[in-house]
Amino acid sequence: MILLQTNDVCKSFAANPILTNISIEVKLGERVALVGRNGAGKSTLLKIIAGQMSADSGEVIMPKDRTMGYLPQNATLNSTRGIYDELLTVFKPLTEIEKKLRKMEEQMADPDHFAHRSDEDQLLKSYDTLQAEFRSRGGYTYQAEIRSVLNGLNFGSFPEDTPVSNLSGGQKTQLALGKLLLTRPDLLILDEPTNHLDIDTLTWLEGYLQRYKGSVLIVSHDRYFLDKVATKIYEVAGHTVTKYDGNYTRYMKLRAAAYENAMKTYDKQQKEVARLTDFVRKNIVRASTTKRAQSRRKQLEKMNLMDKPRGDEKSADFSFQIEKQSGRDVLAVTDLTVGYAADAPMIRGLNFHLTRGERVALVGPNGIGKSTVLKSIAGGSTLLKGDVRLGSQVTIGYYDQEQTSLTNEKTVLNELWDDYPLKPENEIRNILGGFLFSGDDVAKYVSQLSGGEKARLMLAKLMMRHDNLLILDEPTNHLDLDSKEILEGALIDYPGTILFVSHDRYFINDIADRILELSRAGITEYLGDYDYYQEKKLEQQQIAELDAQSAPQAKKEEAAPDGKQQFLKDKEQKKRKRQLERSIDDLEQQISQMEETIKEAEDSLLTPEVFNDAKKAGEVQEQIDRNKAKLSKLMEQWESDQLELEAFN
Repeated sequence: MILLQTNDVCKSFAANPILTNISIEVKLGERVALVGRNGAGKSTLLKIIAGQMSADSGEVIMPKDRTMGYLPQNATLNSTRGIYDELLTVFKPLTEIEKKLRKMEEQMADPDHFAHRSDEDQLLKSYDTLQAEFRSRGGYTYQAEIRSVLNGLNFGSFPEDTPVSNLSGGQKTQLALGKLLLTRPDLLILDEPTNHLDIDTLTWLEGYLQRYKGSVLIVSHDRYFLDKVATKIYEVAGHTVTKYDGNYTRYMKLRAAAYENAMKTYDKQQKEVARLTDFVRKNIVRASTTKRAQSRRKQLEKMNLMDKPRGDEKSADFSFQIEKQSGRDVLAVTDLTVGYAADAPMIRGLNFHLTRGERVALVGPNGIGKSTVLKSIAGGSTLLKGDVRLGSQVTIGYYDQEQTSLTNEKTVLNELWDDYPLKPENEIRNILGGFLFSGDDVAKYVSQLSGGEKARLMLAKLMMRHDNLLILDEPTNHLDLDSKEILEGALIDYPGTILFVSHDRYFINDIADRILELSRAGITEYLGDYDYYQEKKLEQQQIAELDAQSAPQAKKEEAAPDGKQQFLKDKEQKKRKRQLERSIDDLEQQISQMEETIKEAEDSLLTPEVFNDAKKAGEVQEQIDRNKAKLSKLMEQWESDQLELEAFN
């Protein structure tokens, strides 16, 4: 079933076409991604679909009985509520029903409320109907859903009454995402939802969207995320779209193959055009060959000439070189403590080293201090204690994600030229051209640049330095997919050493040969790329769970040979899976029984022996409240077991 369809949507700004005859479709259950360069029109198309912007022509078609939810880039929440209460507003219809049920229960407990027996019967019937609706709409699970989303989006450690107004801009965007997810629309439209999310939260969001029962239309520059989530890709380029079935990696393969085939066809046609044109030019004036030449000319006029395939759109073009080679030992960090105040260090006691040619990624949750560690090494501004020792002839090039090294009052040209005043202007312009600054672009003030343009300018300044140790803090932020791939290629060919922080897992996979995981306990080293790191983390988690479950057998397992140990490990995993399945079945029975018990108790409130006895009615109501609290805990345990079981599948 087609859930969404656009037919020939067109949009221009100031006579400049952005979208031309855009036709896409999203079927029920599909997860569709829009990809393309910054400025290609992806966000514009989402706004048109969501009704936030009007198209110049064309139509957007969606069944009237279906719902749509839209999260724009950098969405925010302006609220004085606590974070839990803000998400609770999503379930206002349920909480209203709950209030009605409580009021009915009070009426049923009051023996003087009813004038006639028929009034009692009518109230009981209304109560049963309302309670059935409450149950079917998730009345006994919505609180667990809210807490699940809060935990998944990294708000689990926050007090539930934390005011939304106290959150940072990025945290407000995350909470807005959580609020939208809880509404569960038939079509979920997300514009760059992965911004501001750390790796753990990204992983949770991927799992959530993979299980989402509705459809998803998404714009993202996170290639790893697109690989995990997308089932269909639309590439927005040249004011139009091209469809590719599959995830991001498949899209890249299909696009490359399609471009290669198109170029072969184009080249073949161009050769034929050249041959016919040459024949006409040479033979049109000769009496003996004029008719043949005229025939070739008609053939040329009738030919449907191809446009050159789009793969030749201008891309950034740059590389990183070094002025001199460093010694083998590049960096040694010993007992490092970092922070912004001596009495409140962010993290302490860090030890690690880098050798020449390594590419090392520093990973960890948001707020742990990754950027602060890089600053302490690059400039010492956040170094509180410890030793940072550089090796022989090491020079540092630092990419600051906050872009503080740029001067807003300077033009693009002067931002680079002022650092290298002896270089001719033409050379500076050529360098900027490699970073897609050409013509009047170089006269723009830095303050006028977009995030992506500032990122490219920072990279241009970094390239000019020729340092042999690059320290990069989120270098792919604000870059589109094409620019990310160019940057990756330049760093792969770079002959120096790299220490970097990134949330882009695709980027980490391509660049890193070693992972340093930062936590409150210090640094843990993983000798491999991101996928290897993930495998090891999962393995460690499973081992920890097995150790906790089978502590008495730990000594026996340590003495077992590798093959037997793996067998025992697999056996324990299967055992745990069976335990979870039994636990879920048991919990479902308990939940069903508890719901029945609550219903029976609520029904008993209408019986004469209860509602005529105020004390007894109060005792029954107290028991109902206790059972509902138990039911809530059972639902939370059921959800926890269900999530753990899904990890095995």
